Amino acid sequence: MTARAQTSGEAGVLILAATPIGSLDDAPPRLAAELAAADVIAAEDTRRLHRLATAVGVPLRARVVSYFEGNEARRTPELVEALRAGQRVVLVTDAGMPSVSDPGYRLVAATVEAGIKVTAVPGPSAVLTALALSGLPVDRFCFEGFLPRKAGERAQRLRDLADERRTMVFFEAPHRLAASLDAMIAAFGDGRAAAVCRELTKTYEEVRRGPLGELAAWARDGVRGEITVVVGGAPVAAPDAADDAELARRVAAQVETGVSKRDAIAAVAKAAGIPKRVVYAAAVAKPD
Repeated sequence: MTARAQTSGEAGVLILAATPIGSLDDAPPRLAAELAAADVIAAEDTRRLHRLATAVGVPLRARVVSYFEGNEARRTPELVEALRAGQRVVLVTDAGMPSVSDPGYRLVAATVEAGIKVTAVPGPSAVLTALALSGLPVDRFCFEGFLPRKAGERAQRLRDLADERRTMVFFEAPHRLAASLDAMIAAFGDGRAAAVCRELTKTYEEVRRGPLGELAAWARDGVRGEITVVVGGAPVAAPDAADDAELARRVAAQVETGVSKRDAIAAVAKAAGIPKRVVYAAAVAKPD
């Protein structure tokens, strides 16, 4: 795409408005002001928008349209035309910043392509809130969003992250949490430090910290609410950091997810920072 400068002229402006991730008391004053000044409000859930507007004391005078995963491709051109016509369009999702694991990226890209101004109302973020509460290193981190739903794809994604040194942040659905933590154990080992953050800023907020093995055991009883998982980055391992029994266990855990023994050995060796021959020797020394 050719580089474009953001211009205003007669065009309108797109405002990405962050909304509270839990307590509506976290809504910033500017959010109320932008909702009141909007010509069009595109909302992931229009019912939630009306509850939010009531909570912040704003009577909605704007045209309200739905904008969610199922209709964003069709609705984006309509919203860009409204912007071209000089209208002020506010985009809100159910919680947090639009386009971060929520609808919005397609509209932002189309608005930027049209040379129309895009700005944001900053606000609560589940990613940063969970990261700060986790107790894990925050100087370098990466956001991985939701893991794939299919077990094989999820295992592959995590194997790709096995040697990631930065702290990792994931979103997860409560009914898939236990399976995802088990897959993380297969990829990272059960001793990797992590935190499960549940219902952030809500009445029943809970942050569980500990090694992945302990968190997975806890999650098997069932967990409810909005979930954010924070996992420590891979340690810089010395060649002898894991004994043969531990290396064999890691290989076996990968094989149990459907990975070939050869690929499992390669993944464990890469994560541990040791030669594949060392992991191979440990794996073959223990009977299957």
